[in-house]
Amino acid sequence: MDTIPMRDPERPEARLLRAATFAARVHATHKRKGASAEPYVNHVLEVAAILAAHGAPEEAVLAGLLHDTVEDSDKDPDPITHERLVAEFGEVVAGVVAEATDDKSLPKEVRKALQVRLAPKKTDAAKMLKLADKISNLRAIAASPPAGWDHARRLEYIGWAGRVAAGLRGVNPALDVLFEVTYREAVARLAQEA
Repeated sequence: MDTIPMRDPERPEARLLRAATFAARVHATHKRKGASAEPYVNHVLEVAAILAAHGAPEEAVLAGLLHDTVEDSDKDPDPITHERLVAEFGEVVAGVVAEATDDKSLPKEVRKALQVRLAPKKTDAAKMLKLADKISNLRAIAASPPAGWDHARRLEYIGWAGRVAAGLRGVNPALDVLFEVTYREAVARLAQEA
């Protein structure tokens, strides 16, 4: 099979599609925890689409596609590393991904507390990425929660997402508004279910 040589410099849409393809391959066997068990790649595509639709810079959109590749491939035969992301997508994009990646060696409650505490200290691109990630997750929690997540656990997640988002606001007003709308819709949906 002949390969088509890449143009130098690579066009933005080519970088985006390359990152989407990379993410799709990493997440090929991963499913979301919700009852619908949708392909995990849908989440990263949604995060990137939210960022693109709300004027986020290219590095944030690329990082949106790649943000869970390190975290979610740790048990895969060929786990993705920060160094690999640097080699594939550059230091800036890999840095935004690193800011959005939890240290899975820490207990879950510590990771959650760190997200709240460190949110205001992130770069603007990482703040936008984390906010878009929370928007996508709130939508999923409201529409198709993970099996075994009762009403109280879903409410706890929504409240925690709000605390994280408080430290992410102020960079992109359109994302701030979308988070607020999504947050209120999730709370209203759970109130109806109570």
